[in-house]
Amino acid sequence: MGTIVISGTVVLVVLGFGNHVWWLAAVAVLFLYVRYGRDSTSSTSSTSSTTSSGGGSSSGSTPSSYRAYRDRRDKQAKWERRYQRERPLESRRQAREKSK
Repeated sequence: MGTIVISGTVVLVVLGFGNHVWWLAAVAVLFLYVRYGRDSTSSTSSTSSTTSSGGGSSSGSTPSSYRAYRDRRDKQAKWERRYQRERPLESRRQAREKSK
């Protein structure tokens, strides 16, 4: 995959000598490749370390493994139980609103 992106970028740069819009296309291809298309092993190792140590702030991100998902789910359940224990009236009100 990487060789295809590199060769495509070189072609776009060569075409860019006549029209500079092709250079912008080459930059966009490289950006998209670096952002989304890299090898999954390097991106999963970095996301698994940030997911497990990041805390509860990354609730919208997809976990890299089932273990990371389970850890995040257990941590969320622990916080929900603590919230219900410390604020019983508020948690009952939220449960009523949720059931409506």
